Amino acid sequence: MPRTRDALDVLCENVRIAQDALPVPLAVENIAALFSWPGEEMTEGQFLYDLVDRTGVRLLIDVANLHTNHVNRGEDPAAALAELPLEALAYVHVAGGFERDGVWHDSHAHPVPQPVLDVLTDLASRVAPPGVLLERDEDFPPAAELEAELDAIRVAVEKGRGAAGVHDGDREPAADAGGGGLELLPDTGPARQRLGLAQTALLFALVAGTPVPEGFDRARVGVQARALIAKRAGVVAKVAPELPEILGADYRPAFVAYAQNRPMRGGYRQDALDFAGHLLRGGRPGDEQARRRLREWWLERSGPVPRSRRPAVRLARATRRVLLRR
Repeated sequence: MPRTRDALDVLCENVRIAQDALPVPLAVENIAALFSWPGEEMTEGQFLYDLVDRTGVRLLIDVANLHTNHVNRGEDPAAALAELPLEALAYVHVAGGFERDGVWHDSHAHPVPQPVLDVLTDLASRVAPPGVLLERDEDFPPAAELEAELDAIRVAVEKGRGAAGVHDGDREPAADAGGGGLELLPDTGPARQRLGLAQTALLFALVAGTPVPEGFDRARVGVQARALIAKRAGVVAKVAPELPEILGADYRPAFVAYAQNRPMRGGYRQDALDFAGHLLRGGRPGDEQARRRLREWWLERSGPVPRSRRPAVRLARATRRVLLRR
């Protein structure tokens, strides 16, 4: 979402709708971005400050996302923290990632690097974190390594608390974070339409291979599109491990070629079926045995009832008919 007044108005309205529907307080998270939107009017800190001021929503601060934006967009994590309404802090996330060709990917599958821990220390020097969570979604290390990561996070927080007070007074506290008083709410209809069209155009460029909208960094959007396809290929390989086993080294390049202009339409299991069907319609794979195995795999899973169960069902029905005649 771009950091514009239009986007802020729409997000404030969405937050209020969610707050009215939820029986518990709502918290929003700062984002990790690979590229910037054209025509942005505010920094992330200013954007979130106004959001908290107008809605009373809480903040979930991901310090790894602040590091991501530092590498990818040149934003200073310390400056971002100085602008954020930390008195609204509800929780803190910490995660690892990796850098490739000058781009930081927030993977949640790699160790937490020292720069992310340094941002956590800076945050802890400004406010006592109510809770800190290590995000690790896959590629889990041995228990000893994971425990060492947790220890490093504890040390980073304790180091920051030891330096607490250094930044006191750096910024004014947020105005009534409860959104008190009577506020004249803007008509968000036109802004919502403009934002929706812009987001749709960007989404299609990322997942369907359409031209990159004017004003965006085409190279960075391309990097993000390839990263999304790579993640999609990895998840499909886990959901349907038979596919990389059948296709071997051809699995990943074949999936990348398939996914470049074909958005996922029904979850990862359906994506695996669509991919296999696409290959079979094209007479692939070239190896006859592999093609036969892929066809059997696809037929087994594409119908409403697995093929392996159909003969048993027919036999059970025939047996029942014979018994009823007696």
